[in-house]
Amino acid sequence: MATTVVAEDTGQGKPRLGDRVFSRLALVAGIAILVALAAVFIFLAIEGVPGLAKPAEFYGEASSFWGYVAPLLFGTVLAAVIALVVAVPLSWGIALTVSHYAPKRVATPIAYVIDLLAAVPSVVFGLWGISVLAPRLSPVYQWLEEHAGWIPFFAGPASTTGRTILTAGIVLAIMIIPIITAISREVFSQTPRLHEEAALALGATRWEMLRLAVFPYARSGMVSAVMLGLGRALGETMAVAMVLSAGGGISFNLISSTNPASIASNIASNYKEGTPGKIQVLIATGLVLFLVTFLVNFAARWVVQRSERRLAR
Repeated sequence: MATTVVAEDTGQGKPRLGDRVFSRLALVAGIAILVALAAVFIFLAIEGVPGLAKPAEFYGEASSFWGYVAPLLFGTVLAAVIALVVAVPLSWGIALTVSHYAPKRVATPIAYVIDLLAAVPSVVFGLWGISVLAPRLSPVYQWLEEHAGWIPFFAGPASTTGRTILTAGIVLAIMIIPIITAISREVFSQTPRLHEEAALALGATRWEMLRLAVFPYARSGMVSAVMLGLGRALGETMAVAMVLSAGGGISFNLISSTNPASIASNIASNYKEGTPGKIQVLIATGLVLFLVTFLVNFAARWVVQRSERRLAR
């Protein structure tokens, strides 16, 4: 009687050709990204470091580089924070609706429409913001000045054109919603079905199930989505340059015309007509933005790793 012997695959055999090719390609792609980042940093450092110590006339009304870049950095961060405040709740709400609430025949078109927003060029968002959104927000700013002027954010005088840092932040929020929504939706959908059914079986409501089963599992992905959106908001150029009527200085007034510019929009507005010395100053501000973005990414990675360690306990 013949005996059939089945050899067990110990996983120690020689890797297949396809696996080796894919592994090499992935390694080359990772190295290429690091080389590109290093090349960008080297260029910014070589061209921008001389801009740190230029004569005062190259810094406009400021007397030093740090006095020149501080309002720009403040405007960049302020516009990005406004965008996150508006976009994050909307994005998470849309993602939860698509993944857990809406029926599939409704959720699928919603997901497609949101994803299509990511394909719209920033120039189109800028044109929409300056020609449609800003004029319609101007009466709202007048109302905020009259009824909430005691709050420093709405102290006024309200802009008559609507081209304020708040308008720019709203435009940025619409631009980053697809990024945050797409990543959050995928993370929510990956929650083990058994966890959700167990929570519901124990008597939890739909919201309690989301809070106790979905959010803890998806926390690291939610943080990553927000940080990717923040990176997009920090580096956006054309939409902010078109919408924002920059007046310089540091101000928390969100509805007035005295708006701080962002670093990216300031470079786009002044690079073409800049002298060699002024271009070095602009490149130096780009170096500051590069370092800030790098720090944000490192902070995001630290938060994600910390969240994953807590979840593993």
